[in-house]
Amino acid sequence: MNEALQQNEADNTENSEELYERFSITIDKGQEPLRIDKFLSNRIEGATRNKLQQAINLGMVLVNGSAVKSNYKIKPGDAVIIYSDMSPEETDIMPEKIDLQIVYEDESLMVINKPAGMVVHPGSGNYSGTLLNGVAFYLQQKLPDITEAVLPRFGLVHRTDKNTSGLLVLAKTHKAMRHLAKQFFDHSVKRQYLALVWGDVNADEGTIIAHVGRHQRFRKLFEAYPDGEYGKEAITHFKVLERLGYVTVVQCVLETGRTHQIRVHMKYMGHPLFNDDFYGGDRIVKGTVFAKYKQFVDNCFQLCKRQALHARTLGFIHPETEKEMFFESPLPKDMEAVIAKWRNYSKTKNIEVE
Repeated sequence: MNEALQQNEADNTENSEELYERFSITIDKGQEPLRIDKFLSNRIEGATRNKLQQAINLGMVLVNGSAVKSNYKIKPGDAVIIYSDMSPEETDIMPEKIDLQIVYEDESLMVINKPAGMVVHPGSGNYSGTLLNGVAFYLQQKLPDITEAVLPRFGLVHRTDKNTSGLLVLAKTHKAMRHLAKQFFDHSVKRQYLALVWGDVNADEGTIIAHVGRHQRFRKLFEAYPDGEYGKEAITHFKVLERLGYVTVVQCVLETGRTHQIRVHMKYMGHPLFNDDFYGGDRIVKGTVFAKYKQFVDNCFQLCKRQALHARTLGFIHPETEKEMFFESPLPKDMEAVIAKWRNYSKTKNIEVE
């Protein structure tokens, strides 16, 4: 057999807010009939039989445009597309009673407003207290038969950073999971973030295009790579909403969803997010450093003790009704307070922007 993996469009989950990957394979002319689950487990690195079976059951394995069952036998010329979570198996999700800010819920999905400081799903060092621990408990109270095997990750199809607040959508059925995962991969989901960044952003609006990948030395960080030789394509559209002298309120719309994308892109522009301790925003970046100003900035850091980034809007097509849904989350109190403080400071001090 000489099957070629013609196009690997995988969005590595280490480098993406979307949790599902896409693989595209065209079957070689010399391929003998073989069950698709067996074929894919041999062809996709890191794909366990369990995850492949989940993907097939979810209808996320397509052959020539149609969903197939595990016993389907591939044949020469078949075009196979897989949308699936191919990341390594993770820690079991233990249900925990946690207060959730549920914005919307129906039989297919739920939209949750995540507070800053909450991790989305269990992982190294965060095995409890996460959003998914709370979702697992909530769903099991309503749907006793639901398990992580029935609905992987309890319907999570995307995520945000621990210290980013705002909207997330989760699926409650296999159809909804498949439908939403495809929308995220196809970049048709409408996401708008609001951020407070250091400095006076020159252009009123624009687009940042620079690949995002792990920092080649400090593996917990990500870096912008404008030449595109490393990392994955990342596109952020921004618009200035309010200029406050040494800081600017900007609206960011994601065309792609890489990990830390807005944070990395704004740093790349020279405007790190206010109080972003990963990317240099937790110090005075703009403004003349003198005692009273330093105290003012320190007070602002105390008001908003995390990167000032909020997932404000979320829009997608409902998997059952096919109607567009749109949700908006108001600014959390910490960001609202720090912006108001800067607004007042910029008026009273008549700042000359550097």
